[in-house]
Amino acid sequence: RAGFCQQSAKNEGVFAENSVKIIAFAAFFWYHLEKDGQKAMKAVIQRVLRAKLSVDGNVVSEIGKGLVVYFGVAKGDGEEEAEYFARKIPALRIFEDENGKTNLSLADVKGEILFVSQFTLYADTSRGNRPGFTEAEDPAKAETLYLYAAEALGRNAPVKKGVFGADMKIEQVNDGPFTLVMEKRREE
Repeated sequence: RAGFCQQSAKNEGVFAENSVKIIAFAAFFWYHLEKDGQKAMKAVIQRVLRAKLSVDGNVVSEIGKGLVVYFGVAKGDGEEEAEYFARKIPALRIFEDENGKTNLSLADVKGEILFVSQFTLYADTSRGNRPGFTEAEDPAKAETLYLYAAEALGRNAPVKKGVFGADMKIEQVNDGPFTLVMEKRREE
């Protein structure tokens, strides 16, 4: 019986030590996830059969089979994150092959990208009913990075753009639907 009590006390000590390690790890993870309010560059990627973007009733861009990419820039984002998206998006194997498996990239299907700026990806809906957009980059910086990202994407795939800051009307025929959310946090 004394041996059982000693083992039980030893197990409680190990449990307490492991609990502290788990709590420390969780705090470390949470700190690095939200350090300085750090947000991530975001894109919502939708596989489409076709899409058309108009401004003031005039068609600005139109694509056939491919991807519509809604692209958001957070405060502090830079070219490094944009380059990541430019490499990653065209290489995603999200188109179906002859067996119905998502195994083909944009290049494999000879697809195009409709690239649309969208600051509303940073909507904060935690308080009240009117979203706040304080995490989105200011318009001048966001436009510069949007144009940089569009150019970088264009090195890897055919890209058509929206009109930054305009009231755009977008018609798209989703394929699937197949929608991804991609994020890239800034490196320390």
